[in-house]
Parts: sequence; C-alpha cells; structure tokens
Amino acid sequence: MKKYVVLAAGGSGTRMQANENKIFLCVGNRPVLVRSILLFERLIDGMVIVCREEDQPRIRNLLPSLSVSFPIWITAGGSTRQMSVLNGLRALRAEDDDIVLVHDAARCAAPQAVIEEVLDSCIRFGSGVPGIPAVSTMKTSDDGRVVSGTVDRSHLYEIQTPQGFRFRMLLDAYCKAEAEEFIATDDASVVEYCNIPVRLTSGSRNNIKITEKEDLPIMEAILQAPSPAVRIGMGYDVHQLVENRKLILCGVDIPYSLGLLGHSDADVALHALMDAMLGAAALGDIGAHFPDSDKKYEGISSLVLLQESARCVRDAGYELVNADITIVAQRPKLAPYIPQMVQNISDAIQCDPLQISVKATTTERLGFEGRGEGISAQAVCLLQKKG
Repeated sequence: MKKYVVLAAGGSGTRMQANENKIFLCVGNRPVLVRSILLFERLIDGMVIVCREEDQPRIRNLLPSLSVSFPIWITAGGSTRQMSVLNGLRALRAEDDDIVLVHDAARCAAPQAVIEEVLDSCIRFGSGVPGIPAVSTMKTSDDGRVVSGTVDRSHLYEIQTPQGFRFRMLLDAYCKAEAEEFIATDDASVVEYCNIPVRLTSGSRNNIKITEKEDLPIMEAILQAPSPAVRIGMGYDVHQLVENRKLILCGVDIPYSLGLLGHSDADVALHALMDAMLGAAALGDIGAHFPDSDKKYEGISSLVLLQESARCVRDAGYELVNADITIVAQRPKLAPYIPQMVQNISDAIQCDPLQISVKATTTERLGFEGRGEGISAQAVCLLQKKG
C-alpha cells in the first residue's frame, strides 16, 4: 500500500490582494508551497501538484532545492478546485487500495499529528477527514441582512485538509460527480454524494488556510511559536521469537536458537528507541516513517533506520541528551553483548556512548517473555533543542 498527495495549488491570490499566486508568498522566509510540500516528508511515496499552467515554470524552479524523499509531479488544474483534484487523481498511477491525501497548499502549517491520524484512519477505515467542533454561534439569513434562524452547532464541524481516501474510492466518486454534474466544496462531499460513509478525525485550530491578507501574520505567529527546549519520548515494542531467524538486538547478532520475527531485522530494542526519539520530536512513529508494507525495508538493518530517525530528529532542530533502553528477555543472557550494543547505538546516532544506557532483565518466567515466546523492549529519551 502506497501513500500519495494531491496538492491543490491553483489559487490566484485575488482575495489576498496579491499580484501572484498565494502559494509563492513567503511565510517565515519560505514560500507557502514549499512549507506545504515539506509537511509530508517521510510520510508519502509521491505527490502531484495541481496548478495553473502559468505557475508551472516557477514551481519547477523551486523543486530542485527541496531534498524530499518522494517524487513530485506537476499537472494542470481545471476551472474549479473539483476539476483540478480530478486532474490530479488521473495523473496518479496508483493501485486501488493505495491512499490519497488531498491537501490545500494554502494550509502550510498542518500539524504532523493531524496528517498521521488521517493516514491511520485511511488504513483502518478507508477514509479520514480532519475537523474541529464549531465554537461560534451559527445563524442563517435569506437575504444577508436579517437573521432567519439559529443553527444547532453541537453537530457542526469545521472541516480541514488533508482529506484522505482509498484511491479507487475517491477516483470513482469524482468521476461520478463529473458525469452527473454534481458540484462540491470539498473531497468528502464528493464521496458522501456516493453514499459512502466518511470517517472524521481530529483537526487543529493551527491548521488555518491562508485566504485573506489578514491570515498571513496569523500563519507567521503559528510557525514562529516557540517549541519546548527539552522534550521526553517513550517507546515500546515487542516481537515474537521463531525458528530460522537471527536474533539481532541493538545491531548485535546474538547466537541463539531462535530469532525475532518482523519485516526488517526485527531489532525490538532499536525499534523502541526510534519510537521514543521520533515521539519526543513529535514526528510520529516508525510505522509512519518505515512502513512494513514497503518492500525496501524488508530485512533492512534497524541500525540504518536508527541513523535515518536520528537525522529526522536533527532536521527538526533537536539533539539527543540521553537514552535509556531496557530489553526484557528470559533468555539468552545479554550482559556480555551490552558494551557492543551501546557502541552501535552511539555510532548510529553520532553521540557519546555515555549518552546511551542499555539494560537487560527477565520477568522471572512470567508472561510471554518469561515463557520464551518473545522479547520486548522499552526506551525513554531526552531531547534538547539545538542552539
């Protein structure tokens, strides 16, 4: 299962009173478009940017400066957002069960947690649309001057993007809407038109859309909000012990009759550590960065994944203060291998070995670890903001 984004970037900047597409306006010294693209780093397998023909050369000039992990394609938009999204879907060569997120490029501060919850909902339920409960009193008016009624807001939600769906579901819905000339204001409405339930996920009040000129300073304030100087993360993982697998813990190949079952080398201790580090930096978990549905991670050394996780943490502006890992296994005895484990981790993270602690314990033969059915690991870490 692959994950794609259709990035709707066909605005003109008219309501912004700008003389260019608002996606080229800079917020915090970076164009809005660039910020929106970078939201999906390490989360997706490809992106289609849908834009006006006249904006394509400028966008193509921006892309080489971005070191993203996914390919980016550009296609022409249509006369409406709905037609533009359909063009973007048709430009994808996705499989039926792949996931497609449709995102407005003008929402360049969508929190990672919002995106990840949408992706998780798509995997579990086939759709995910972020929304926040309405907090203002809602009135209706027939002429725009006199109130004709008050709407019960207890069931109202303000819907945001990215909105995610299974590829075939969304493409078929858009094609049906086109054939029947149904006009919608968002992607969920198109799917709802086909009588398909749409799953609601958590939105964020920081996930604003730049529409009016007054939105720019608000977006600046959101992006410049200080993050905590110190952050704590916790990770936990467990893998089953089976025959005909190597037992790899913290990058050490440990002689034993059983090994851990998993898509990669199933290094349960490093998986816990990576989750702790990524979690502390609010970057999601290893499932989002290195999904077991991706063949390129099959059998891969978790030390390689740890190096990449450490890079993501550094790119987010943090560095490791210390990490403490506890491996829970009834057998084999792990004490002789701990010094090499510590060295492997410090080499991968590029830190002093004194910043790393690895411990091993048993459960006194209680539980699945005590019965020798599997091994678990827990990790905690402390990150501090660089500089």
